[in-house]
Amino acid sequence: MGVKYSIVVPVFNEGDVVKIFYEAITPIMENLKESYEIIYVNDGSRDNTLECLTDLSSKDSRVKVISFARNFGQQPAIFAGFEHSSGEAVITMDVDLQDPVEVVPQMIEKWKEGYEIVHGKRSRRKGESFFKKFTSSLYLKVLQKISGLHIPQDVGEFKLLDRKVIDVINSMPEHDKYLRALTSWVGFKQAEVEFVRQERVAGKTKYSVKKLVKLAGNGIVSFSTYPLTISTKLGLVLGGLSLIAFLTFIVLACCKIFLPLTAWLFPTITLLFSISFVLNGFQNIYLRRTYDETRNRPRYTISQRINFDN
Repeated sequence: MGVKYSIVVPVFNEGDVVKIFYEAITPIMENLKESYEIIYVNDGSRDNTLECLTDLSSKDSRVKVISFARNFGQQPAIFAGFEHSSGEAVITMDVDLQDPVEVVPQMIEKWKEGYEIVHGKRSRRKGESFFKKFTSSLYLKVLQKISGLHIPQDVGEFKLLDRKVIDVINSMPEHDKYLRALTSWVGFKQAEVEFVRQERVAGKTKYSVKKLVKLAGNGIVSFSTYPLTISTKLGLVLGGLSLIAFLTFIVLACCKIFLPLTAWLFPTITLLFSISFVLNGFQNIYLRRTYDETRNRPRYTISQRINFDN
């Protein structure tokens, strides 16, 4: 008999939390009286996470483990879970219980009503600084503006996806997938379930500022060509400013006020060089993306699978 629900849980150095999550989600899923699996994706943890997962999987065959050969990041871990899932509906959530397990039945009810994507929407976010909330909101507004996608505010990776949605996402050949934007891009009938995002039950967040910036950049580069238009816009602006400068020089010359050329030469050269470097940097981003796609390397490598039949 096939599996009804797949719970995909990426983990990185979460040895103190994986069992707590298991003990929290298990009674919730068992109350549904339907089949399920929990797919932990160990993202190259360096603590005792893999040992804890191996112990859990030995006691419960519904617990399945994918262990990466090294740390590849949260997004590759999520998509690895998608590719190994067999449920009619797939739910992805964090292991730290900031995404409350009690919300899962509500998401499933929405799915049974006919919605193919159900987002978990944070009505409140406990334990997060004002700076993080502000920058996150600002980033999504910018991404929506330059990509043309409607990406719900206060929505993260806590989602339920119908099997047909999972199949579409898995079929995409691109390497740097970004779930939050992809679920808006693919379409389908979507709904939201609100919840209060809790503080972590243990441990510390593994998302450093560097990782957040990389994730944000991936979302922009993957879903917008806006940076490619900056050179044209800057060129028009600089052309206009140059014209104004020439007109100003002519007017000053008519008034017999002459400025030495050297007063403008050096800052002009410096400005042009800085613009050249910035534009070249944007070109390099897209060149690197093309290079990565051309290499066609796998998004991750797996060192171990546990409780998978095939």
